[in-house]
Amino acid sequence: MSEPDPIVFIVDDDARVREALSLLLSTFDLRTVAFKSATDYMASPAPEGPSCLILDVELPDMSGLDLQRQTGDVLPPVIFLTGHGDVPSSVRAMKDGAVDFLTKPFHATDLMRAVDAALAQDRDARRNRSEALELRRRLATLTPREQEVLPLVTSGLLNKQAAVELGISEVTLQIHRGKIMQKMGASSLAELVRMAAALEIPMTHTRHTRR
Repeated sequence: MSEPDPIVFIVDDDARVREALSLLLSTFDLRTVAFKSATDYMASPAPEGPSCLILDVELPDMSGLDLQRQTGDVLPPVIFLTGHGDVPSSVRAMKDGAVDFLTKPFHATDLMRAVDAALAQDRDARRNRSEALELRRRLATLTPREQEVLPLVTSGLLNKQAAVELGISEVTLQIHRGKIMQKMGASSLAELVRMAAALEIPMTHTRHTRR
């Protein structure tokens, strides 16, 4: 299944700016959706594919900086494009995760460089979220006992040590470990350790916990 085409959202209260940006981006085969206010943008449906947001600082209902801060991770990567730029605003925007802070008039090459970086960032974030959801789905297929075994084997305990920790035989531990590898789709212990780290499963034991 192919990835949906990327979308560049534009939020600017100046119709001429919205039109100029839409025209410029269309020459790079990019689809745009423009809004005159933060409220209109927030009322729009979330995109299914990669996206970014070109955002003005001064808007009629709320500032672009406030929109960025209040919506946090809900927003796609943000590029500020404003005629009211100042150092405190740019510092705040970048600290809150903006990809770039450009002032009008701007150079098309600078804007397109920022748009490319923002779309790449959103693709990476979407891929990471998708992978995390898949890992959580696999984790949910483990039995309660297998979920007890997982942090022990990924913490570096030997099979014998992990078996003692749970009060089961080493053979039984090995069976559980094999089922975990199969259900999680891990081809090696190293890969299983990476999965556990991605799932933020606490590593509370080490190989030298027990002697």
